Amino acid sequence: MIPRDETFKGTYPFAPHFSAAPGFNMHYVDEGKGPVVLCLHGEPTWGYLFRHLIRELSDTHRVIAPDHMGFGKSETPAGRTYWLQDHIDNLEKLVLDLDLQDITLVMHDFGGPAGMGLAARHPGRISRVVSINGPVAFGQPGLQAALEANARESPWFRWILQAAKEERLKSVLNESGYNILSTLKLNGFERNELITPTWLDAYGAPFPTPADCAGVLGWAAGFAAGAHQFEHPNAAALEKISALPAIAIWGTADHTLHGKYFLPLFQSLFREGEVYELPHAGHYSLEDAPDAIGELISRFLEATTVSVI
Repeated sequence: MIPRDETFKGTYPFAPHFSAAPGFNMHYVDEGKGPVVLCLHGEPTWGYLFRHLIRELSDTHRVIAPDHMGFGKSETPAGRTYWLQDHIDNLEKLVLDLDLQDITLVMHDFGGPAGMGLAARHPGRISRVVSINGPVAFGQPGLQAALEANARESPWFRWILQAAKEERLKSVLNESGYNILSTLKLNGFERNELITPTWLDAYGAPFPTPADCAGVLGWAAGFAAGAHQFEHPNAAALEKISALPAIAIWGTADHTLHGKYFLPLFQSLFREGEVYELPHAGHYSLEDAPDAIGELISRFLEATTVSVI
């Protein structure tokens, strides 16, 4: 766990906040006032991924960026499982603890199914959906086929499945603090000039010891074991969610989550949703193209905000 006041030389200057509602100290950034933008990271990142977007939006919105259990400044409790459904449970408890309403979900990587799990349980709290290289999938028809086809093409998922079969997964991912750069590059990260000691420290700091790696191991091990459970919204929730304004922003140099498999799922769920592809951005598109993504999201929020007179 990263020390609560660590700013990584001022690159993450946001005041730390914590909620004990999920049963551990869950860290979140809470910047600005206005309609809520809830930023959800995936594997193996944390709220640091959204640092540019937090600055971009916090003048006009309340931007909240939690760290999932086992990531960032959140605790990594022993004796718990780290499957998708566990992260959805934790997120739900945080949202209820803060009583967040009128939420715009901004989701990257595994943050997609985590955020959509929240939406399935509490559709009335969600007002907009933004997918950034993250599947906005329920346990819907076509999901399993997309996951399997993507895994056959993705070096990261191929490695996960083979390493789990050979019982090497834990030994490698339990040293994530040391191999974080190879993980990021394997998944698709394009801007080498950003790789500074501070940047590496920020992404490697959550995983200093094997005991701190339960979160990063859990996402991968859960995929290999088929342990992650995607939510199934009821008919009323599905109808409400499908009518929400939604955009997908996809870095097409993503080596891990290929848009050709996941964007059709987005478009089948959000028939009026718009798709923006960023040809020079990879899986971590919020690092590769922060300005373009900030502008797209700002325009989307402005265009879909209903003024109250």
